[in-house]
Amino acid sequence: MLKPGQFQYLSMILNPESEVLEELAKSILLAARTAPKAKGVDDIVTALVEKQDIETLASTMERLADEKGPGFAFLKRDAANLRNAGAVILIGVKTSGAAGLDCGACGFKTCAEMLDRQKVEVEFRGPNCMLKHVDLGIAIGAAAAKAKDFCIDNRVMYSIGAAARVSFMQDAHVVFGIPLSVTGKNIFFDRK
Repeated sequence: MLKPGQFQYLSMILNPESEVLEELAKSILLAARTAPKAKGVDDIVTALVEKQDIETLASTMERLADEKGPGFAFLKRDAANLRNAGAVILIGVKTSGAAGLDCGACGFKTCAEMLDRQKVEVEFRGPNCMLKHVDLGIAIGAAAAKAKDFCIDNRVMYSIGAAARVSFMQDAHVVFGIPLSVTGKNIFFDRK
């Protein structure tokens, strides 16, 4: 006979939500993959970060904070968030060219002029076609919306994407990371 305050767990799984996070992360990436793309050209690159690689990303973010100086202390804060996340996805774009519209949004008069420019390699690689960046934004927005549909806390972070690219974890020109969490309170807001 059980006494008050004692529980007898029969065949139940406690807190099973944490067990499905990785599978739901794949569905979130599916939303990014199927998001609309300019002229129907899919240059989006996605990845689910393996647990053992999360520390590599977090350490790289801390190193970037030290290298870039005082204005980048937020990279260390984001590294702590990353370490507390249940899963992390990466969404980037590896441009295969330009949309061919000569729209000037990239800062050059023609697509050919932009494509002929020497590429700059910092955290990201550019210049790139602005429409490819729009595709990336739409894919990221679709992923964040799908995460919210699943009631998974998330936050889009430049810092994770920069660390992924600098540490050669994602073969893309521009990358953003989205850490995912299933806890009683969203760990990505009310941060110090």
